[in-house]
Amino acid sequence: MTTSQAPFGVADSSFQAAGGEAGIQRLVDDFYQIMEQSSLGQSVRRLYPADLEGSRARLTAFLCGWLGGPRRYAEQYGSISIPRFHTRWQIGEVEREAWLGCMAAAIAQQGYAPAFADYLLTQLRVPAERIVQANSRHCPLAAIQEPSQP
Repeated sequence: MTTSQAPFGVADSSFQAAGGEAGIQRLVDDFYQIMEQSSLGQSVRRLYPADLEGSRARLTAFLCGWLGGPRRYAEQYGSISIPRFHTRWQIGEVEREAWLGCMAAAIAQQGYAPAFADYLLTQLRVPAERIVQANSRHCPLAAIQEPSQP
């Protein structure tokens, strides 16, 4: 079985289905544009710095390795625990759903095969949920408080 025939999540099949690094960069660029321009993204945009260049680079690097391609994040930034890293912000269900909504819209713009688009969004839900769980353990009130408005 070659990589192109492998099911998503095996070897670099997901990385290839996403269009490699160039495809992931397009996805990330579209994601941040949607987050900036949509009312849905406002609850998560406030968590990011004004200049998104570093955030774009980190998400692109992370997704490359996470999808089975080159481990760019580890090469450039070292190892990371995604849930623990995100405990510095109050991230609850509202922020999780806003982030996933922006990502779903960006995925829809990529022209991915429907099976891969569904797979990718389902897989992204896993770390997004872990971030919410880690945040509620780190800051128990975060799970019940309304997010602060900018």
